[in-house]
Amino acid sequence: MKRLFACALAALSTSAIAATNPVNVPSKLDAKGQAKTRAMLEQAIEVPSVMKRGNMPKMTELVANELKAAGIPAEDIKIIEHEGVPGDQTATLIARWRADMPTKKPMLILGHMDVVEAKREDWKFDPFEFREEGGYFLGRGTSDMKTGIVATTLAVTKLKQSGFKPNRDIILFFTGDEETAQNGALKGSTEWRNLTDSEFGLNADGGGGAYDRNGRPLGFGMDAAEKTYQTYFFTTHNPGGHSSRPRPDNAIYDLADALKKLQAHRFEPQLNDVTRLYLTERAKNEKGPLGDAMRRWLANPNDGAAADIIEANELEVGRTRTRCVATMLSGGHADNALPQSATATVNCRVMPGVQPKDVQAELQKLVGPNVEVKPDPSFTGKPTPVFPVRPDVLAAYAKAVRLIHGPDMQVIPTMTTGTTDANFFRSVGIPVYGADGGWGISPDDERAHGLDERIPVRAAYDDVVHWETMIRELAGD
Repeated sequence: MKRLFACALAALSTSAIAATNPVNVPSKLDAKGQAKTRAMLEQAIEVPSVMKRGNMPKMTELVANELKAAGIPAEDIKIIEHEGVPGDQTATLIARWRADMPTKKPMLILGHMDVVEAKREDWKFDPFEFREEGGYFLGRGTSDMKTGIVATTLAVTKLKQSGFKPNRDIILFFTGDEETAQNGALKGSTEWRNLTDSEFGLNADGGGGAYDRNGRPLGFGMDAAEKTYQTYFFTTHNPGGHSSRPRPDNAIYDLADALKKLQAHRFEPQLNDVTRLYLTERAKNEKGPLGDAMRRWLANPNDGAAADIIEANELEVGRTRTRCVATMLSGGHADNALPQSATATVNCRVMPGVQPKDVQAELQKLVGPNVEVKPDPSFTGKPTPVFPVRPDVLAAYAKAVRLIHGPDMQVIPTMTTGTTDANFFRSVGIPVYGADGGWGISPDDERAHGLDERIPVRAAYDDVVHWETMIRELAGD
């Protein structure tokens, strides 16, 4: 999961910042670094690391070879093959840059090497052919998130080769199934914990920023909290019969009634420490009804009407509460028979700290006893706490962002409404922060998981500088 932090931060941008096209601004990465980044990103994009294609060994080898060439010992680079979704063999890479004389606990850097499938007939060009045109790199994974894999890997190798001496071990944890089963993250946070245990984590699959089409900065967000992913199945049953003799009850109609109830339902709004920080900053400059609602809700967390106004804004959807939505349907068995069953897939993004079983109970109460509500047995979401925002991490992130984008660029902690591998580490007590430096033009470049995915060339180069700065700040004396 990776998307630009576009949101509504335009209100926070100062008019003093010149509105120029950021795509055309030179990167702070030197020419040698740019050539290295482009070459590795090209190789990464042209590996179709998609579920069940069997290409994950090529991706892990690409990363491992870069680390070995920089002087990371082979014994500190582990490639663990394991099952992702049933029938799909994938792999996770765990590499450790050992500090000579560590004075702090290790720091974990997370990312994922797999990408969502892309069909050639849907795209304007081959999605797995790396392209550069119009100031952009194009191809599946440029945004989500092979640029992040390249940037973190090259930041580590560049620092290693420069003679930088970290004061803590730096662990790279790159999975091959974040877009599917997330078994790599589950195992990494549990049975492989001896390889990943750390004081905190930085997630290259979270955070980031944006500019609008006029070049005005929209700000950067550091993900400091994350929702829990959980899917449920709504199923109705019926004796059925011949379609020439309709009965008053019908499995499809009963399911449709349940889905209309879901469409109208709103879970109880919740403020947490991170969303409070976010809304406090937003409310300073937001005008009109939305700004008024933010200020009212901050003053009174029991003001559900104010939270509803915030939730209704298209850029704030999911920030105030758990949200569930129907995503797939199936039902019936013949066009001339009454349906004996019908099922809807309902995907929920659950607020931090809320148990998925409690959401299931609320959904069951909503739709009534004649609709069966069960969680997806193949994936059980892990509720995560909201950790305090670490001042050192926020300061390092802000420094890296402003080094590249100027001293006035707004940086705000936020809660991502999506789910990443970080969720599993948060659930076992390791605070993780989405801290990538990627950016794009909103909404034009918001193409993760979509057609003709791309990222500005400068953003790909900037991300290496961003991660180099972050690592120096958090692992240097």
